[in-house]
Amino acid sequence: MPKESFFVNRIKSVGYALRGALLLIRTEASIKIQVFIALVVTAAGFYYEISATEWILQIFAIALVIGIEAMNTVAEKIADYIQPEFDKKIGFIKDISAGAVMLVSIAAAIIGFIIYIPKIF
Repeated sequence: MPKESFFVNRIKSVGYALRGALLLIRTEASIKIQVFIALVVTAAGFYYEISATEWILQIFAIALVIGIEAMNTVAEKIADYIQPEFDKKIGFIKDISAGAVMLVSIAAAIIGFIIYIPKIF
């Protein structure tokens, strides 16, 4: 069987990544909420005509929150697969993963407040 080209492998990789993103959005309530918030603040960005720098910060904050939320989901799914029963050590891992989501979500909210509070008031 001939080896696939670099280009074909990249196309397949993008396909797998898109499938994973769609699975994440379809199956995880927390991601659905994050995507909804991302759409709301994106609409607000257009409404308030935020600057290029504000767009960069907003897009980065959205990507960071959704990316960390996705990694939290991965950590939880792997932990549940490895140890389906309650385990204190698995709980510790899950708590740290959830804490990471909380930290980036707080930072994203602060960025949002800095951008939008002056525009609203």
